[in-house]
This record gives sequence, structure tokens and C-alpha cells, in this order.
Amino acid sequence: MDIYSSAILISLIIYVAVGNYAGRRVKKLDDYFVAGRRAPTLLIVGTLVASVLSTNIFLGETGFVYEGQAGPYLLWPPIGAMGYIFGALLFGRYLRRSRALTVADYFGRRFNSQRVQTAAGITIIFGLGGYLLAVTQGVAFLLTYVTDFNFTQALIISWVSYTAFTMYSGTRGVILTDTLMFLLFTSVAILALVYLVEDAGGWATAVRELSTLPDKPDLMAWHGIVGSDTPFTSVLDFTLWNITLAVAWGLVYAVSPWQSSRYLIARDEHVVMRAACIAAIFLILMELVLYAAGAVINLSNTGIQPSEEVMIYAALNLLPELLGALLLAGIVAAGLSSASTFLSLVGFSVSHDLFRHDAVDDKEMLKLSRWIMLGVGLVTLGIAFVSPIDIFWLTYFVGTLFASSWGPVALMSVWSKSITTDAAFWGIVSGFAFNAVPKALEYLGFISLPFWLDPILLGGLVSLVVVLVVSRIGQVSEEERDYRLQLHRTPPSEVSPSKLRFTRYAPLTLAVYQVIMTVTLLTIYVRPYQESTGTLSAGGGINWLSGEALLVLSGPIVVLPTAWLAWRMIRKSYG
Repeated sequence: MDIYSSAILISLIIYVAVGNYAGRRVKKLDDYFVAGRRAPTLLIVGTLVASVLSTNIFLGETGFVYEGQAGPYLLWPPIGAMGYIFGALLFGRYLRRSRALTVADYFGRRFNSQRVQTAAGITIIFGLGGYLLAVTQGVAFLLTYVTDFNFTQALIISWVSYTAFTMYSGTRGVILTDTLMFLLFTSVAILALVYLVEDAGGWATAVRELSTLPDKPDLMAWHGIVGSDTPFTSVLDFTLWNITLAVAWGLVYAVSPWQSSRYLIARDEHVVMRAACIAAIFLILMELVLYAAGAVINLSNTGIQPSEEVMIYAALNLLPELLGALLLAGIVAAGLSSASTFLSLVGFSVSHDLFRHDAVDDKEMLKLSRWIMLGVGLVTLGIAFVSPIDIFWLTYFVGTLFASSWGPVALMSVWSKSITTDAAFWGIVSGFAFNAVPKALEYLGFISLPFWLDPILLGGLVSLVVVLVVSRIGQVSEEERDYRLQLHRTPPSEVSPSKLRFTRYAPLTLAVYQVIMTVTLLTIYVRPYQESTGTLSAGGGINWLSGEALLVLSGPIVVLPTAWLAWRMIRKSYG
């Protein structure tokens, strides 16, 4: 067994051991579903970032960047990441106040309706079930590349690795292993990028060479490589697609079940706000690190196919053996962390959200939930054997379903006095249908939609219209009205000067980080790029009207007001 296989095997043993150790402390349903609601900031940050950074970003998105979209992907991350802040401010902290066991359970309580809870649970099963399939195949794909296992064997190993502890320990094991995996892949990815850049002669040299690659002349341009032989026929098409994706993923970070559900396990609302700010920082950082690595690999080889193998290629051929082995273990960790989160949430929805279980006590429900978790995992494994592998587009397909189906309903459940039970139900159903069906038809080649009518936008717009129309012809019940008002009452235990002093530093840290990152990108990316392409201003300074400079400046334009709003609302709510 070589060093690469050994590193992966040792990490898998550690995760299973830690997860099962955590499972010994699961005594009741509250422990299994929400880890006793005692998780500190570090664990919430770890599980937020680990669950969203899966094999898709390490393999699929990094490969997409490598192929020709390095410039735009280095510039867009701050926009979507602000979904964490708005999600915590406008939804996450109120979700925690509900004391629900799942996000679908929250919808059921908020609208006093099992039907709404069931609809939300079904979207979780289909949406996160598809995401679980993608990351399971991603981990198996990596294992076949670096070991002697065939794909069938690798799928089984991948599945057993996360199912072994998720089934037994539930959320308590998931958040502990997520945090361990987060610490591993974050540190290793940063070290790998530093090595690759140093090997290329430093940042400025790397950017200059990447800007003039004969095979990929627009790799570092703000719009990347577009044209008839790419998925994007024009700069406008790509820009509209990128804006749509940034907004959609911002909504995903804000309200999707695998992100917002993490707030249900937080120790208090201060942890929710701190974790959202810190998670946004790490998400931006990790995306920049991985996308930059994907770009720099072009200096060694511009023809890696399939492009999903880019980071694997770097680990095996460009990095020192130990660092390469740790990077592969980190990629596996990224996949397993997301898989364990998705499996737990799908299992929770099947066992808790689809039907009422009033006659089942906690002990029996805990046992039932574990068996259902195993069943969900087995179904996913069976589908993974026959489903084609397309990590990037499968994740794009299922990951953004929640922006359409949940976005309007989730936010209006807190802030609208007029949204009714029927409106919530049909808003979830219509948003899901008008996203999933057109996207499936487009993916299969039956229709072709313009980028301005992306299914994400179509589903979200239909959901919003349906909610507004149905609400006008219905009436809010007294129970719904009282429940919403109760959500807006800040618990006395949250009003603490000592907690507030610490919490207010979180948005300030986000603001400082963005200023530093803006100056850094202008120095190591925009100026070297303009020097190599001859687009500096007449006086030799940065051309501030270029697409690259404007997009870098869009970061602080979006982030700084958001951080200020968070600081102000935190002070007002908990002062």
C-alpha cells in the first residue's frame, strides 16, 4: 500500500472511530437530530463549510475553472457568500427559536400543517438525495484513481465510510467529523496552493504566464473562455449565468436544509451569527484557494482530461508525496463530510417529516430513524451503481433546487403577515416543479432555455407569484399569526452584554477580511494581468474600468454594507 492509499485509509478509520464514539452519547431523539442544541461556534462553522465544500468543488468546479473560467471564478465568490449573513439574520436565528427537529418540521409548525411539512420533506429527499449521489460517486471516482479498487468496490467503501457513523450517531457524529474534515482539507488546500505558486515562480509570474497561455488565451479574463465550442456562446450569456448562480447559491447558503439546519444545533443565537460571518470568510477563502490552484495547474499541463482529475493530477504529479497524499485525503474528507450531512438530513426527513408519529415514543423513534437511515443509504448506493458520473452538472442541477422551492417561503414565513398555509404548500411545490422539470428537460436535451430564463430564476419567480396570489385568496389562521409573532420575541437569555461584545466582532472581522482580500487581488491578480495583456491605464496604473478591476471592487461594495447591517442588527437585537 502506497502513501496515498495509506493516508486515505488512516483518515477513514479516524472518522469512523470519532463518529461512533460520538454515537455512544446519543440517548434520545434530541441528541440524534440536533445534537442536544449545544454546539459551539467552531463546530457550526466546521459543519457549515464542510457540508457545502464537497467533491464537487475539489473535482467538478476546479476542473471547470481549469478548462477556461479561472478569471471569473476568482472574482465572484464574495457575492454568493453573503447568503450566509442574510440567512442568519433573516431566517436562521428565527429557525433556532422554533426548537424544531428539522427545517421541514419548522415549516409544519409555522403553518400548523403536516401537508406543508411533508412537501418540504419530499423536496429534501429528492434534492439532497441527488446531492448525496453526486458526492458518493465523487469519492468513489477518487478512490479508483489512487487505489487498485474498481468502481464497484470504491462505491461500497465510500458508502460504508460515511454510513457507518451517520446511521449510529446522527447529527452529533456528523458535526464532529465535519469539523475534523474541515480542518484537514482547509489547511492542506492552502499548503498545496502555496507550493504550486512558489513552484511557478510566485503569484505575479504565475498570473502573467496564465494570462498569455496560447491554448487558453482568455483563461484569466473576467469572463473566461467563451465561444461556440464552449457551454457559453457569448460574454453576456456567461455573465447572466454567473449572476444567476451567485444569487441562487446565496439563497442556498441562506435557507437550504443542509445549511440552515446547522443553526438548529447551535448553542444560542450568538453562535448562529458568529458562525455565519466566519463561515462566509472561510467559504470565500477556500473557493479562491481551490480556483487559483486549478488555474495554476495549467502551467504544468493544459490538456488534462477529464478535467475533474485536475486536483488528483496535482496531488500525484506536482506536489511532494506527503502533501499530495494529504490533499487526496482532504478531497475524500470533503466528500464524506457532505455525504454524511446529506444522508442524515434525508434520513431525518423520511423518518420524521413525511408522516406523523404521535403514537411512537422517543426510544422507538430513535431506533426507527436509524433503520430508515440505513435504508436511505442502501437506495443511494443502488442508484450510484447505474447512474452516470457528472459531478459538476449533477450538483448544479440538484443543489440549487432549494433556492427556488424554499427561498420565498422560508423568508416570508418569518417576515410576511399574510402568507397562508396553502400559499406555503403551493409555493414549495411550484418552485420545485418549475425548477426541476425544465432543468431536467434541458439537461436531457429536449429543450434549450436562454440564460436569462434559467430554471433557478423561473422556479423562484413562479414560487413567489404563487405565494402572493394564493395568499390573497386565503386567510391566515390565529395559530399561524401567533406563532410568527412568537418567533419575533427575542428570548431573554440571548440579551447578554458579555455575549454581545464578542458577537459584534464577527461582522467586523468579515469587513476587515474583505478589505485585505480586495487589496490582495488588485496586487497579485489585476495588476499583473493588465501588465501582461497591455491594458494598464495610460499612466501605468490599474485600469479601473476593466472588467477585472470592477469585479474585484464589487466584493467590498457587497460585503462591507452587509457586514455593517449585521453589526447593526446584532447590536439592536441583543443589546
